[in-house]
Amino acid sequence: MSSRHPEPGTGPVAVLVVTWNSARVLPGFLASLPEGMAGLDWHLVVADNDSADGTADLVRSLAPDATVVRTGRNAGYAAGVNAALEAAAARDGGFRAALVCNPDVRMRTGCAARLVDALDAPLSGGRRVGISVPLLYEEDGTLHHSLRRESRVTRALGEAVIGNRRAGRFPLLSELVTDPAAYRRATVADWATGALMALSRPCLDACGPWDESFFLYSEETEYCLRARDHGFATRLEPAASAVHLGGDSQVSPRLWTLLTLNRVRLYRRRHGAAATAAFRAAVLLREASRAALGRPASRAAARALAGPSALRTTPGP
Repeated sequence: MSSRHPEPGTGPVAVLVVTWNSARVLPGFLASLPEGMAGLDWHLVVADNDSADGTADLVRSLAPDATVVRTGRNAGYAAGVNAALEAAAARDGGFRAALVCNPDVRMRTGCAARLVDALDAPLSGGRRVGISVPLLYEEDGTLHHSLRRESRVTRALGEAVIGNRRAGRFPLLSELVTDPAAYRRATVADWATGALMALSRPCLDACGPWDESFFLYSEETEYCLRARDHGFATRLEPAASAVHLGGDSQVSPRLWTLLTLNRVRLYRRRHGAAATAAFRAAVLLREASRAALGRPASRAAARALAGPSALRTTPGP
């Protein structure tokens, strides 16, 4: 990170967006920014991963004051975030906090201000809030369960045997947090869905760049866990909300495979060989059982997990 950052509490909020062929969803995102960022001084930075649909030109047309960074390749989500962070830090005055957004997010009025206000709040044990996230809703108004627990073998087995939504009621049996009460209060989680998150400058300075070895998926998980290692918590701010138009990871075999493999690879980073073998077997059990029910995405993921290259660094799609 650049040394040109201002003192904490000063400077604009950097709104960071990574795009790749995002022309369809980007206009709606840009139109939602004035209300979503209400009450804040902010600057938009878009890192475009070599879109072929005119995304970068669209940003220049619809948001002429934005900073556009062309990475020149499909560099992955973490690399895009890092490119946007570098560009934001290089501006005169730097920034006091960063808002990392997917282009298919639509913030509701005042969302960003509430997220930024929630940063750096003191917690027990000497920790601080380093990452704040909002309530996320589907287009139809359904609440998205965005809070997660850290991966464990027991949780992978629970999801394999009874499914993550049913198991989500039991902290020992699922990564997914489904308890309705957790979404009605300020809840600290191990990590959260990365569609929209505010990051404090102290957290960013302590953690450094996002891990670009995760081309897509698990990069936000790794960052939240690394932030926790440095004493910064990830916490839900229920007064802030946004709509997430969603993605196709659960229907695309290629993307679901990437998501599944990266879960195992991240687990290996933080655990020994025996624990990783058990976790991989539990995840394979889940995907194989769903493949038997006719789910093509799980069939592809199971084949990849069973193969000899399952734990190698993931190339870009």
